[in-house]
Amino acid sequence: MRSDHTGHERRTLLRVALGLGAATAVHLIAADPASAPGRPAPAADTPPAAAAGPPGNVRGRSSPYRLEPMTADHPPRFGPARPPVRVRPIEHLPEIGHSMVLSFDDGPDPLHTPDILAVLREHRVRAMFFVCGEMADSNPDLLREMADDGHVVGNHSWSHPLIPKLSRPAIRDELGRTSEVVDRALGSPPLWYRAPYGAWNRNSFEIGAELGMEPMAWTVDTLDWKTPGTGTIVRRVLDGAAPGVVVLSHDAGGDRSQSVAALRRYLPRLLDSGYRITVPRRL
Repeated sequence: MRSDHTGHERRTLLRVALGLGAATAVHLIAADPASAPGRPAPAADTPPAAAAGPPGNVRGRSSPYRLEPMTADHPPRFGPARPPVRVRPIEHLPEIGHSMVLSFDDGPDPLHTPDILAVLREHRVRAMFFVCGEMADSNPDLLREMADDGHVVGNHSWSHPLIPKLSRPAIRDELGRTSEVVDRALGSPPLWYRAPYGAWNRNSFEIGAELGMEPMAWTVDTLDWKTPGTGTIVRRVLDGAAPGVVVLSHDAGGDRSQSVAALRRYLPRLLDSGYRITVPRRL
């Protein structure tokens, strides 16, 4: 838990606010052609590099594989958020066709995040990463790798606290500091945030809106943080698959080897079933 900060800190936090209100429309961008229905499935004995198409990334260096980020065209910064403020998070994205969103919380973690990025890169799909500030501050290269691959980087607070137990200044500190870390690494602050544990309150909605962010929850919880087994995670995703679904998984916060192994199994099955894996876009 962190104490309230000075007026200088508050002014710094205001600097990351966007001129995009918390009631703006949410759309989805179709996945890349490689993830479209009818794509040929790689043979079972095909090595990942051959099946992926784009070359793998060398850690600490820029990857030649790049999808254009979906948040690159946001409005000018520094303006106030516009009312009305949401009173509940976005949990499902209707009317998007046969598409789904994959999201990963708590990273970036140098142990597991690169493996998840590699799987997504192999299949040329985008995802959302809700990062914790204290993790992101230590791993800015992974933030840049996410952005270079076209993924959406969201705000998951600084230290993963239970938000309803915090004061307004403490919530502003948790969200604002994380937005600043993302801003320094990527050149723009995040447009989305997710409350740790899915525990929201009015203060979090209002402060998130002040910082120009939309609240994103989820539809399908894999509960992978409980390490229930790779097969169980795969089954939860496939059983919950439906148009507009947002899937919650984790790339940090513990041993996430099951989460990585499960992604390797369910992602190609979703694509072969005709689902497009994409990310939301605010207009």
